[in-house]
Amino acid sequence: MSCNAEDIRQVLPQRYPYLMIDRILEQDKEHVIAVKNITINEPFFQGHFPEPFQAIMPGTLILEAMAQAAAFLLRRKGELGFLAKVDKARFRRKVIPGDQLILSASKLRQRDRLLQIKAEASVNNEIVATATICIVIEDKGNETRAC
Repeated sequence: MSCNAEDIRQVLPQRYPYLMIDRILEQDKEHVIAVKNITINEPFFQGHFPEPFQAIMPGTLILEAMAQAAAFLLRRKGELGFLAKVDKARFRRKVIPGDQLILSASKLRQRDRLLQIKAEASVNNEIVATATICIVIEDKGNETRAC
């Protein structure tokens, strides 16, 4: 199942400049593959790192993009998830303007309102970043617990 920009806006609460997903390429209840096209017009490039240095996408925003892709694992239930924990985050390569970031999120396990996800970002089939992400699913009583 593929999703375009308008479909994504129906699922994710984030809006510009924090919406980090441009398209969903594949999706089922256990796995999601998404795309973020990195352009020189991204607002974060104004300060990370400005001229005369090379523009580099901040690692925190790569993690955010992976977490937003992971949020699509909740779509079928219509639930809203919040980032609760990031483990084993590793960054292996810079992400620069012109790159197409491919985001992969796979469900590792779910226990009650906690969802653990293996996330990966790549550019040109080269792994850029990996992490284990824990999402807490908002319940009707607005109670949350951390991993």
